[in-house]
Amino acid sequence: MARMTVNGEAVLYRLDPSTPLLWALRDASNLTGTKYGCDSKDCGACTVIIDGRAVTSCSVTVGELDGAQITTIEGLSPDRSHPVQQAWLAEQVTMCGYCEPGFIMAIAALLQASPAPSDEQIAAIPNICRCGAYPRIKKAVARAAKNLPPQAAAPAKVLVVTSTQDALTTAGLSAINQAASSVAVIEGVAGAMGDSSGREQGMIDTGRMCVTMW
Repeated sequence: MARMTVNGEAVLYRLDPSTPLLWALRDASNLTGTKYGCDSKDCGACTVIIDGRAVTSCSVTVGELDGAQITTIEGLSPDRSHPVQQAWLAEQVTMCGYCEPGFIMAIAALLQASPAPSDEQIAAIPNICRCGAYPRIKKAVARAAKNLPPQAAAPAKVLVVTSTQDALTTAGLSAINQAASSVAVIEGVAGAMGDSSGREQGMIDTGRMCVTMW
């Protein structure tokens, strides 16, 4: 079991401690904005913010993250109004769109740590855009830096998940969001960890991704 805060909500994952955070987020919490790209820490598509740092969620397990504060693309802003998201659109960065969530989270973490990043800091972002939109991405970082407001911490919320099936259904998500009496309990996800096709079956896109829906 691992307790952590995900997008301002207290969560208790009752999963194998060796489960990568990526699959806890996607399969158990239905936060499918975090993308599966390489499973080798190379592409950055699964980047989230953990305790203020950009981290590839395929590279850490839930057992390592007890007490951690985690933000995914769904939690970056409730209405896609974060300066990085707005700058991404304004600079027309989108091409295929698959790298977007990870890139946006990496840039958001960079700007949180360094509101006026140098060219070297921007170039050091390890995420990969296979469409080659790097000049536009650099412009988006500069635009976002100019429009970044003071950060304000959102109050923590609490939700309850009684089963994995509840977490993967629209009705379950509605019930979850209405509950606020105890920590979320996410049960183990049967049969999903070893099969990439199984990972996608039953997934529901909640419409909370940054720019592009998949």
